[in-house]
Amino acid sequence: MEDKEKREAAGRRPTVDVIIPVYKPDKKFSRLLKMLSLQTYPVGKIIVMNTEKAYWKEEGFQGIPGLEVHHLTKQEFDHGATRNRGAKYSRADIIVFMTDDAVPADRELIGNLAAAFSQRGPQGESVIMAYARQLPCDDCSLAEQYTRSFNYPEQSCIKTKADLGRLGIKTFFASNVCCAYDREKFWFQGGFINRTIFNEDMIFAGRAVLEDDYAIAYAADARVIHSHNYNCSQQFKRYFDLAVSQTEHPEVFSGIASESEGIRLVKKTAAYLVRQRRPWLVPGMILQSGCKYMGYRAGKCWRILPMGLVMKCTMNREYWKKEGVDKK
Repeated sequence: MEDKEKREAAGRRPTVDVIIPVYKPDKKFSRLLKMLSLQTYPVGKIIVMNTEKAYWKEEGFQGIPGLEVHHLTKQEFDHGATRNRGAKYSRADIIVFMTDDAVPADRELIGNLAAAFSQRGPQGESVIMAYARQLPCDDCSLAEQYTRSFNYPEQSCIKTKADLGRLGIKTFFASNVCCAYDREKFWFQGGFINRTIFNEDMIFAGRAVLEDDYAIAYAADARVIHSHNYNCSQQFKRYFDLAVSQTEHPEVFSGIASESEGIRLVKKTAAYLVRQRRPWLVPGMILQSGCKYMGYRAGKCWRILPMGLVMKCTMNREYWKKEGVDKK
């Protein structure tokens, strides 16, 4: 009998730990911790992987049940390896990865994520991961608000290999801004890739779907408040890094086009801005979209670029300073 079946037979609900990589924690992180402590579904440990001990101030984080802090240097940080390291401190049935700027929207976040694992895909595929809906912050731009609703709609869904023809790359879409994993299945898959510029969540999801026929759950009722107002330069760099991650993992992304999804988003965002009677925002949105596309195309051919130029294009400079970057 599998562990899950044993728990159900014993009437025990799955245990949950939360793992959060942190860098220079602020008031938003304090709100995140406070909301986790108020969840109706109990959280066991909150495992914080803090980059640079000097930035961690004990005052302000006292009284949070289960808080466990582990320090690392900026040179040690990696989007995949740091999360794997945090996961090794957990023995819970479900591990939830969050970023330090994602604040639970209500007290039901953890419970709704945990409930997603009781679902199955159309062919009986078991859920290996469940990601939350992201709602825009109060200061979020109008175009970014629409992007949030485009990527995180009101309807929940289960995605499997059968959806590749319909959804394309969106089949693998998931976000460690707030994403729960079945811990046993997570380690059976080998965890996250230990070295990646970012996008570790989609790389994991792609392998789980393509290689082992797992399902990915989108839990729209599990909600966090999270958004960014990136400028053109930041958008260029973020999409450069996104393309680098896809280029380094052809086993997941090869042959699955993503540009068409971007074009669809631009068209729908422009239409939304016009409907909102803000047509003057359309040129700025198109400019930002152009920066995303140029960054993405540059990232696709990063191996032929001089390293000095790569360092100007990337958002994650520390990644390139480590050994093991393969330009072949």
